[in-house]
Amino acid sequence: MAPQPNSEIKYFQLGDWELQSGEVLPDAYIAYRTYGSPSKPCVVYPTWYSGTIVEGNEWLISTPEHPRRGLNPDHYFIVVPAQFGNGESTSPSNTSGPKGGVNMPKTTVYDNVRAQHELVTVGLGITGQVAVVGWSMGAGQSFQWASQYPDKVKLAVPFCGSARTSFHNWVFLEGVKQALLADKEGYRDGRYMEETGKQPLVGLKAFGRVYAGWGFSQTFYRKKGFEKYYGIKGVENAMVQFWEKWSTSKDANNMLHMLWAWQHSDISAQPLYAEDSGLVDVGGRFGDRGNGKSGAGSKDDEEAFKRACKGIRGKILIMPCDQDLYFPPADSELEKKYIGENAELKVIESIWGHWAGGPGDSVEDAKFIDDAIHTFFKQNSF
Repeated sequence: MAPQPNSEIKYFQLGDWELQSGEVLPDAYIAYRTYGSPSKPCVVYPTWYSGTIVEGNEWLISTPEHPRRGLNPDHYFIVVPAQFGNGESTSPSNTSGPKGGVNMPKTTVYDNVRAQHELVTVGLGITGQVAVVGWSMGAGQSFQWASQYPDKVKLAVPFCGSARTSFHNWVFLEGVKQALLADKEGYRDGRYMEETGKQPLVGLKAFGRVYAGWGFSQTFYRKKGFEKYYGIKGVENAMVQFWEKWSTSKDANNMLHMLWAWQHSDISAQPLYAEDSGLVDVGGRFGDRGNGKSGAGSKDDEEAFKRACKGIRGKILIMPCDQDLYFPPADSELEKKYIGENAELKVIESIWGHWAGGPGDSVEDAKFIDDAIHTFFKQNSF
């Protein structure tokens, strides 16, 4: 299906794009948006889970409404690519035919970053090194860029995200996924639009309610953060007015597609580092971790992860939030240890939990992240 016109969105055609699984994504394309001049140093800023390039990433980019010091289009050429499945790039919701909709081939973070690299180098003609920044799944893509293209990435700033999805994070994702799939009448094995013409709202509402216990910290709820920052009184009202409003605005198959990529996210699951671990085989060791099987986390897996971390040659600033419930600082500390001297760890201290990293609702945390990026870029002459 052809992308719908939008003056703010550009499209890069990938053609029949071969995926890590060996499957082909027919007539694939990446949606993207740019800020600033291509003559400036390039910063790649991928989207996060459920985020779009017109709503979700713009808060960290300097505009007259919210000036920033870090991602300033006066100094950088900022490229915001949408990941597969977000509804703007090739996604279940905008594809049809035998490999469209719920049948769209699964895409990995590796697939996303390889496509983004094609956009940056071939589509936009960027020949020099780049910086990559991102929140949440965008952070995962930042780690992936730094490991997958170690000579291309000079700097990376992943915040509130990880280089691989931890077992605890996988469990969280499995919970929200099953909440949606339990709505069998609404979801209809993914053919809800073909059969009913509407989204599985019962499942999407359940999805949002399960997510509600993870996105913000216990402290945020205890201090009535929804009332203080959003003007929503009462936890039940927060469930409806914030969480259900968010989840029911999304396409179910899109959310499940991106969730699959998140559950399978692991920078060691690529040819550069997997060696004999089998992590490049989607049906093998890679599938063990992504599908929660007992074989995941073997010694060979851990050695592959160490190799992938060591393979990062650019400087990397890792910024977890101290109260993030699914990307805790302990995971970031392990990443820093494995990466070595190229890595710096800077903890965001915030009651906002995962939402400290975006999408800009916490003014104090947005400033902290912006200042950190600005300082990191300047210290490393970028």
